[in-house]
Amino acid sequence: MVKTLPKLSEAAHSEELRAAFDSHLTETQGHVSRVEQVFELLGEKAEATECPAIKGIAEEGEDIIDETEEDTAQRDVGLIFAGQKAEHYEIATYGALVQLAKDMGQNEIADLLGQTLAEEKKADEKLTELAMNGINREAAQEVAD
Repeated sequence: MVKTLPKLSEAAHSEELRAAFDSHLTETQGHVSRVEQVFELLGEKAEATECPAIKGIAEEGEDIIDETEEDTAQRDVGLIFAGQKAEHYEIATYGALVQLAKDMGQNEIADLLGQTLAEEKKADEKLTELAMNGINREAAQEVAD
């Protein structure tokens, strides 16, 4: 997502959506740092691996950019869809990892991952808010015109 969020931001028509993607990029860089801390706490070396699910979601986001007209709310709706798909996947993953860490008695790890989980939920809520507070209506008006 560190590579994908700048593309989504650049493609966004809405300044608020662009700002949301930019803000979440900063958070996502912090998520990477937290995951590295988790590996350190476990005495393991962190190695980046490609996640096929996130890769697919990112590719779908790029398809939305390619298949929609620039500077439209319709594109923004598609970008919100792509962003929320990524957030929901991450929420599911971090939620499961937090519970696993708790069950293993790894409370420090659970706390670190819990911080990330909370930020992912907040990002998802922000995207919903943007859609509900104007982007969806603007896109519908574009279609009607």
